[in-house]
Amino acid sequence: MWNLNKFQDNIAIITEDNKKINYKEFDDYCKSLTVNIPKRCLVFNLCRNEIGSLVGYIGFLNKKIVPLMLKSDLDDELLNFMLNTYKPDYINVPSDIKDKFENYGCVYENLNYTLLKTPFNNEYELNPELALLLTTSGSTGSPKLVRQSYKNIEANTKSIVEYLSLDETERAITTLPMNYTYGLSIINTHLWVGASLVLTEKGLMQKEFWSQFKDYEATSFGGVPYTYEMLNRLRFFRMNLPSLRYMTQAGGKLSPELHEQFASWAKENNKKFIVMYGQTEATARMSYLPAEKSLEKYGSMGIAIPGGKFSLIDAEGNIIKAPETVGELVYEGDNVTLGYAQKGEDLALGDERNGKLITGDMAKFDKDGFFYIVGRKKRFLKIFGNRVNLDETERLIKAHFPMLECACTGIDDKMDIYITDENCKKEVSDFISQKTGLNFTAFRVIVIKEIPKNEAGKTLYKNLELINA
Repeated sequence: MWNLNKFQDNIAIITEDNKKINYKEFDDYCKSLTVNIPKRCLVFNLCRNEIGSLVGYIGFLNKKIVPLMLKSDLDDELLNFMLNTYKPDYINVPSDIKDKFENYGCVYENLNYTLLKTPFNNEYELNPELALLLTTSGSTGSPKLVRQSYKNIEANTKSIVEYLSLDETERAITTLPMNYTYGLSIINTHLWVGASLVLTEKGLMQKEFWSQFKDYEATSFGGVPYTYEMLNRLRFFRMNLPSLRYMTQAGGKLSPELHEQFASWAKENNKKFIVMYGQTEATARMSYLPAEKSLEKYGSMGIAIPGGKFSLIDAEGNIIKAPETVGELVYEGDNVTLGYAQKGEDLALGDERNGKLITGDMAKFDKDGFFYIVGRKKRFLKIFGNRVNLDETERLIKAHFPMLECACTGIDDKMDIYITDENCKKEVSDFISQKTGLNFTAFRVIVIKEIPKNEAGKTLYKNLELINA
């Protein structure tokens, strides 16, 4: 997958303690790990934004070993469930948690990671096209996995490299988990062109992160909507980041208000702000909004990536041709993945999608062909006969109460609005009633300590629904 020898002397990785590892050294690390695995098989890679985790990911793919990427702090019960469901031959784990797997044999240890042999031996057949397994967004405890092929990863990587104009002078800092498709796409594209990655476990809310950003002269970072909400509260616009070239956003719809703010700041400071749209089911990215259009078309997810194609369909499956008409978004391209796996036997399956993905997102396009996400198909309620968009309701609240965290769920005729500040309860209730015209009996405002989110910052709506179950 990656021709690491092509960039032998380039710096591939910069670690938190400022250790610089060139591509030749990185390739040697990968081969030293994978030489211990004699055949193509399934491996669980328990991820942190550390060199040992990255060596596992790249090394496994380069040797046609299939990794399932999972977060390293996955709940023990859930991890055991996944192990028993998919029965991997090996598991690559941070050395500080290897004792949790006392029944597994230690095969190799380096870079604070340990490769362990499980009791399983090629329990399930692996389709020849299968390259990588990822959990679906927000379901890290679910056995449902996305099956990505070598062609999927290569096609999407090349597209992203093209529209971001990446080259070996780039230096991205990690802000997203390695087991998350968006985080992986940043790794894939930078290693493809011989650029550098600054690996850090530090978060955007920590001073150490910004010290590393400046000291190691990072040129870019990526974030989900929650990332940019936090940056706005951090007074990001006052920061001095001379090495920063561009910022990317994906992983959900950014509010138009925040989109406009960051696009304006980028334009004024000669930086690029690039909004993108994607799903794990499409490897990573499906659209991008060119930086030069970011302010003019704020709120838009942009246009299809190179090699991709969008269309909209109505409820009967007919193609929508008129601008400003809402329909379900359909994407076609070589990055559309093979399908799902929900049990070990599914790893033998071939391509079930044939390059076409019905996304489940509702969207429209304008007269210039730029697309706008309206909401998820399943994120609508019927309240007293009126269609209510839960995503739009959240956006309204966040725009009016910028320091307040909120999330909306519910069932027909009863919307639940979760917020994190008791003092705002009546204000939010009055605001929603006034803004939407809904009677107070149609919704309730519930105060909770925090909005549950996954490691990528996405709201876990199912967890919210359990609160009042």
